[in-house]
Amino acid sequence: MKNYPVLLLTLLLSAFFVSACSDHDSARTPAPPPPPPEPVFDPQATFRYDTFGDEALWTDVLRYHEVVATISPETALAVGLKVDAEALPPGILETADLTDPATTVALLELDAVVGINAEVAADGTVTSFGITCALCHSDVDDSVAPGIGVRQDGWAATDLDPGLILSLSPYFDDKPDQRAELQSWGPGKYDPYWNHDGISDPVVIAPAYGLRDVALETYTGEGPVSYWNAYVAVTQMGGQGTFVEPELNIEVHADPDLVTPKLPALLEYQHSLEAPVPPAGSYDPEAAERGRVLFTGKAGCEGCHSGPRFTDANTTLHEAHEVGADPLYATRTITKRYRTTPLRGLLQHPPYYHNGEFATLADVVEHYDLVMNLGLFDEEKSDLAEYLKSL
Repeated sequence: MKNYPVLLLTLLLSAFFVSACSDHDSARTPAPPPPPPEPVFDPQATFRYDTFGDEALWTDVLRYHEVVATISPETALAVGLKVDAEALPPGILETADLTDPATTVALLELDAVVGINAEVAADGTVTSFGITCALCHSDVDDSVAPGIGVRQDGWAATDLDPGLILSLSPYFDDKPDQRAELQSWGPGKYDPYWNHDGISDPVVIAPAYGLRDVALETYTGEGPVSYWNAYVAVTQMGGQGTFVEPELNIEVHADPDLVTPKLPALLEYQHSLEAPVPPAGSYDPEAAERGRVLFTGKAGCEGCHSGPRFTDANTTLHEAHEVGADPLYATRTITKRYRTTPLRGLLQHPPYYHNGEFATLADVVEHYDLVMNLGLFDEEKSDLAEYLKSL
C-alpha cells in the first residue's frame, strides 16, 4: 500500500528547498538589466536639422558663429541661403529689416534658415553654428519671396555658393590663395575632394531625390548612398563620426560616433524623396513624345539611361572618353570613372554634366550628337531635349 501522506510531505519539502535555494541564488546574482533600447532617429529631422556635431568645425575652427552675426538676410539670400517660410511667425516679414544682421540672428533662433543649426543666447549672441544636409540638398519654392518659401527637400541648391560662404571665415585670413580658390567656384558648385588633394575642380551640387533603387550615388559612383553620406558628414561637414577609406588614405574615428547610427534614418528619408514632376507648360508634349521615340531608338540613349530611374549605375560605370567628359575629376576618386546620371527631375537642376559645362538640355543633346556621331537633325535634337524636360 502506498504511503500518500509521506510522499506528499516529501514533494512539499522539495519544493520549499528548491524555492529557497532559488531565492537565495537570485539575491546573490541578480539578473542583468535589459540592454537600453536602440536610439530612434527621425528621418526628416536628421536630414533637416542634424549637424552630426559639426559645430566642432564650424564654430571652433571656422568661427562661423561670429561671421553669421555680421551678415544681413539680404546678403545671406544673395549667396543662396534659403528661409523656411513655415518656420516664421505670421506677419514677421512685413516688419523685418532684411538689411539688419540682427534679423539674421532672429531667423537662426527660429530655425528658419535652411541647412543651418545655431544656438543663440538670451542676449542675442550666436554661441554655436553648424550645418546640415539640407544646406546643399534643399531649396524653397519662393512662394513668399525669392529665397523664402516652403522647403523642397532633396532639391539641389543650385544658387548656393558654398565656396564663397566658406571663404568668409576668419580661418582663411592668413590663407589668401585658398580663399581666392574657394571664391572662384561659383554658385551651385562644390569640390568634395579639395580639402584632401588640394586640386580645385568643383562639381555641380546634385539633387538628393530620386535615389531609391539607385545603387551608386555621386557622379563617379564611389559607393551606395550611405557611403557618400558618411563621407560628406565626416570629411566635409566636419561631423563627429567614423569614416575609413584606405584608397584615399582617410581614417577618421570619433567617440561617441554621432554619424554612423543615424545613417539608416537619413537613407530612409532620402529614399522617400521622389523627383519633382515637371511644371505645367514647361515642355511641349507632342515634341516630347517624338523625343521619346528618338531616346529609345535612333539616339540610343536608353543603352545607358535605362530602367525606371534612367540609369545603368547599378551595374556599370563609364570611362570619361565614352561620354566625352573631362576626366580630371574622376581621376581623383576611387572609381576613376563616371556614373550614368538618373534623369528624373532633370529640368530642376541645371547646369548639366558633373562640372556644369552645359547650360541647357539642348546643349547636352548637341554634345552627345557630336561625341556619339548620332546624325540627328535640328528638329530631332529639339524634340529630344523636350523629352528630357518631361522626365
